[in-house]
Amino acid sequence: MIDLYYAPTPNGHKITLFLEEAGLPYQLHHVNISKGEQFKPAFLAISPNNKIPAIVDHQPADGGAPVSLFESGAILLYLAEKHRVLLSSELRERTATLQWLFWQVANFGPMLGQNHHFNHYAPQPVPYAIERYQQEALRLYRVLDSHLKNHPWLAGEHYSIADIATYPWVVPYARQRIDLDDYPAVKAWYKRISERPATQRAYELAEQ
Repeated sequence: MIDLYYAPTPNGHKITLFLEEAGLPYQLHHVNISKGEQFKPAFLAISPNNKIPAIVDHQPADGGAPVSLFESGAILLYLAEKHRVLLSSELRERTATLQWLFWQVANFGPMLGQNHHFNHYAPQPVPYAIERYQQEALRLYRVLDSHLKNHPWLAGEHYSIADIATYPWVVPYARQRIDLDDYPAVKAWYKRISERPATQRAYELAEQ
């Protein structure tokens, strides 16, 4: 059993997407980040960076004490390796998966997060920051679209943790002032993922 500490944010959605896709049992624990629950000592013992998501795996592969883990990319990699799903063991596909997973956690997520902040949450407009992160969002969507023109999935022929990591950050594209019609390969990829039953189950959880 996996305990998942979660809020319905792009990073939180990554883990429910994986768990639903892999068909793994888990217990969902909502962390109300608007009320500061991420700073409570019990949560910090699991996630010292005071961010969601975080997990506790009560049945680790080594048979030892429960394993707690924070950082969405690390969680995806841990679960994929443990359960041997959504991460190929073939050298080239595995390498491509990890490459795009790290691209998401180092580039796509952080830059779009700054786009969200300065467009919607900053207490006063900062024109330079708004333009800076808008242009970076456009650049990253071009990178994604260029790659997906030649590949059905980020790692190549198979859906993987790289797609799972990236998709939730595309979902709020309108808030990023992105027109998906400008990125037809991304739009088609986005539609394919949105139609997966596991994706629909994961987002139904968020609505609840």
